[in-house]
Amino acid sequence: MSDLPPLRDVIRKHGLSAKKSLGQNFLLDLNLTGRIARAAGPLDGATVVEIGPGPGGLTRALLAEGAGKVIAIERDERAIAALEEIAAHFPGRLTIVTGDALQFDPKPLLDGKPARIVANLPYNIATALLVSWLTAEPWPPWYDRMVLMFQREVAERIVAPPGSKTYGRLSVLAGWRTQAKILFDVHPSNFVPPPKVTSSVVEFVPRAKPLPCDRRLLERVSEAAFGQRRKMLRQSLRTLTSEPLPLLAAAGIEPTARAEEIPIDGFVALARAFEAGA
Repeated sequence: MSDLPPLRDVIRKHGLSAKKSLGQNFLLDLNLTGRIARAAGPLDGATVVEIGPGPGGLTRALLAEGAGKVIAIERDERAIAALEEIAAHFPGRLTIVTGDALQFDPKPLLDGKPARIVANLPYNIATALLVSWLTAEPWPPWYDRMVLMFQREVAERIVAPPGSKTYGRLSVLAGWRTQAKILFDVHPSNFVPPPKVTSSVVEFVPRAKPLPCDRRLLERVSEAAFGQRRKMLRQSLRTLTSEPLPLLAAAGIEPTARAEEIPIDGFVALARAFEAGA
């Protein structure tokens, strides 16, 4: 990697000033990008999907840590030339895809092998991307692990336990299908331009056998429950059914409970009861 130009020179050469409209905040600290890549390891021979590589700081680190193949999905056409320089340095190991990550399906590029998703996600689409990966069908998914950067506030919502103020729909979905934990925080000064908030790197390991449940119904039930989170479930679930009491009874949940008090298996029970027509 020492043969590649410094990232600040790359940004200057290709006019890669970060665009707020694309949610861009570039990581230029190679020690930090190396730490993120190692957190996703071991990478020897692995296929990695990276979203929003920008000038390629994390891309370099993933390849240097031994990734056999990196599929980099970049919407900003200004960054493509910078990524092509990295591709030339690591022949045959970097595939660059120009396009919107929300619309792109990497599976045809994976040769049927599980991949790893590692990314400093663009802030403006981070949650939408995560939900798309958590709702992948069939399950277990096409990836064996995710190591992703979010704003600290979003990361706390993802890993929040029942009973906490940040526990919500995203916590239920992430906890149902994966084991998620915050690995470490990243100070705003590590980014160019520096965001106004601290970021966190979160690891997701898919559960081989999540509690059996219709994923769409789980989303509907949790959406209704947390839509009016301060109300008791006997009230908040009225957006789901006109008679919530039989549903709650079938799921073994007290009508006076509130959404933030219900563990993930409780929401699964609600979804099953709803499917059964309780």
